[in-house]
Amino acid sequence: MKFNYDVIVVGAGHAGCDAAAASANLGSRTLLITMDINKIAQMSCNPAVGGLAKVQIVREIDALGGQMGIVTDKTAIQFRMLNRSKGPAMWSPRAQSDRAKFIDKWRETLDAIPHLYIWQDAVIQLIIKDNVVVGVKTSLGVEFFAKAVILTVGTFLNGLLHIGKTQLSGGRISEQASFGLTEQLIALGFTADRMKTGTPVRIDGRSVDFSLMNEQIGENDFHKFSYLDFAPRPLKQLSCWTLYTNEACHDVLRNGLSDSPLYNGQIKSIGPRYCPSIETKIVTFADKAQHQLFLEPEGENTQEYYLNGFSSSLPLSIQLNALQQIPAFRNIQIYRPGYAIEYDFFPPTQLNHSLETKRIKNLFFAGQINGTTGYEEAGSQGLIAGINAHINVHGGEPFVLGRDEAYIGVLIDDLVTKGVDEPYRMFTSRAEYRILLRQDDADMRLTEKAYQLGLADATRHNLLVEKKEQIEAIVSFARNYSIKAETINSALESLGTTPLRHGVKLADLILRPQLTIKEVASLIPAFQEQLDKIPNRKEEIIEATEILLKYEGYIVREKIIAEKINRLEHVKIKDKFDYYSIQSLSTEAKQKLTNINPETIAQASRIPGISPNDINVLLVLLGR
Repeated sequence: MKFNYDVIVVGAGHAGCDAAAASANLGSRTLLITMDINKIAQMSCNPAVGGLAKVQIVREIDALGGQMGIVTDKTAIQFRMLNRSKGPAMWSPRAQSDRAKFIDKWRETLDAIPHLYIWQDAVIQLIIKDNVVVGVKTSLGVEFFAKAVILTVGTFLNGLLHIGKTQLSGGRISEQASFGLTEQLIALGFTADRMKTGTPVRIDGRSVDFSLMNEQIGENDFHKFSYLDFAPRPLKQLSCWTLYTNEACHDVLRNGLSDSPLYNGQIKSIGPRYCPSIETKIVTFADKAQHQLFLEPEGENTQEYYLNGFSSSLPLSIQLNALQQIPAFRNIQIYRPGYAIEYDFFPPTQLNHSLETKRIKNLFFAGQINGTTGYEEAGSQGLIAGINAHINVHGGEPFVLGRDEAYIGVLIDDLVTKGVDEPYRMFTSRAEYRILLRQDDADMRLTEKAYQLGLADATRHNLLVEKKEQIEAIVSFARNYSIKAETINSALESLGTTPLRHGVKLADLILRPQLTIKEVASLIPAFQEQLDKIPNRKEEIIEATEILLKYEGYIVREKIIAEKINRLEHVKIKDKFDYYSIQSLSTEAKQKLTNINPETIAQASRIPGISPNDINVLLVLLGR
C-alpha cells in the first residue's frame, strides 16, 4: 500500500506545527509525523512565549497567518508588556501559557485544518532518489511518499540527557531519542555537530513559602499576540514570583561542581552563553552573592511551577540541597530535577534562504536542527519552511523575507550566511532596522504578503485594511487640524508641558513626549469625536497611530538607510564566480564564498571574514 502526500513534516514541536499548518492551509496535502501525538507543541522548557526580540517573531508569525500567537492568546495565564520605559521598538509582550492547554489548543487547531493528517511514529530514514527527497520510512516499517519533506526534529537526534553522572538516551526526559537520520545525512555529505541545552527543576507549589517572595502580577489590557479580533483571555490569570539565591546555596553548588557534567568533561558540546546554568553562573560571576530566580506557574489547575534561572545538570541531591538553602524553598518538594541534553544539529550554512537544503532538493530543515533555540525561533522557521515546501510542490518563487522586512528575515539570513557557534537566539541587537521592525506593526509589514500567498484569509486582510484606513484618518486629522495657543495653554500647563507661543497643528502637540493621543483628545472635543469613530480595536489603532507620529523622523531615516543597502540585495552573484580563481580575494574569502555561495552582494558582505575590499573586488568584476 502506498501513502502519498504533497508535504511531510517530521516532528510536531513548535517548528513542525506551524510548518504543517502553513503548508496545509495553503492547500498542500500534508502529513505531520510525531513520536507522541499527546505532546504536540510541548513546551519543553519555560511555558512562556514572547519577551525581548522574540515577540516580534511571534507577531510576524501571526501577521503571516501562522498559529503560534493565536494559541498563546487562548492559553495565556499571565500577560505582561516588558520594557515600557523604553521606546516602542523595545516594547516586548510576554505571556505565560498553561502548558497542558497549549498542547490541547494546538491539537485542536491542527485537527481542524483541511488537508492536514497526523501519524504517530518515528522516522528513521529519508527516501532519496537522484538527490531529491521523495519520502520517509518509519520505525513501524511504513513508507510515506511526498514531493517535499521538512525535518523539525528538535533535540531528538541522538539526544542524550545528563543528571549528574547519570546519562539517559532521550529527546526529552522520559521520551525516546531519534536514531538513523543523522547518520544518513552525514553519508549524503551533510556536516553535523552537537549542541547542549538544559532545563530547571519543576517545583510543587504546595511546598513553597510564597510570603518570602515578591509577587509579579500580570496585565489585563488590550495587548495580545494575534492581530485577529477575538475575546479577551479565557483562562484564569496567575502571578509569577521573584526571589534570589544566596551564599549558602552557592556553597552547595560549588561543592558539587566535580559531579557536574559541564565541568567534569562529561559534556563537550556547545551550550547557550546567554542562558547559562546555575553552576555556570556561580563560576562565571563568582563575585555575585545572589542571582535572581523567577517562579512561574505551569497551568491554572496544577501546582507545578517552573524555576526560571536555575537550569542545572547537577545530581539530584545537590540540586535539592542547594534549593533548600533558600528560605522560601526550605521545605521544597519537586516533580523532577533539572537536566542537560546534548543533541545533533546541522550547521545552517548548508541551507538556502528558503530553508531548503543545498544538497538535497525539496528537503527542508527548521528549528533546533539548524542550531537555534527557542519556541519563537523554531515556529518562524517552520512557517517559512512550510510555505516554501508548498511552493516547491505547486510552483512559484521562493518566499524570502528581507532583513528590513522582518525579524524572521534577520534570523534566517543570520543562519544561512553566518552559521552558528552556539545555540542561536534572537536579540534586538541583531536587527539593523529595529525602528522598522516593531512588534506593533508586523501586520502592516507582512499581512499583505501573506494574503497574496493565500495564507492570510479575507478576515485577516479586511482587519488590516480597516486598521490602515483608521490610522490614515487620524493622522490626516492631526496634521490638518489647527490649534490656537490661547484656547489650550492653561490645559497644557496643568499637564506639565510648555504652553504654546503661537498656533500649531494638532500633530505637533502629539509629538511632545509628555503628551499622549488620549490626553490631547481630552482637551480637543473634535479630535475625541474623530477617535470615537474607530469601530473596532480602538486601543490598538490609537497606539499604532501614536507610534507612527512620534517616531516618524526615526522611521523615515531608517527607511532611507534600508533602501540604500537594498540596492546591493538586488545584485545577484550566485553561481557567477569561481572564487578560487579570483587572485585578488583573500584565502579566507575564497573559502567562505565558495562554501556559502551567497545569493547577492549584500549577503556576501554579511559573511564573517569577508572584508570591504573583497566586496569591492566582486563589484569591480561585475562592472560596478
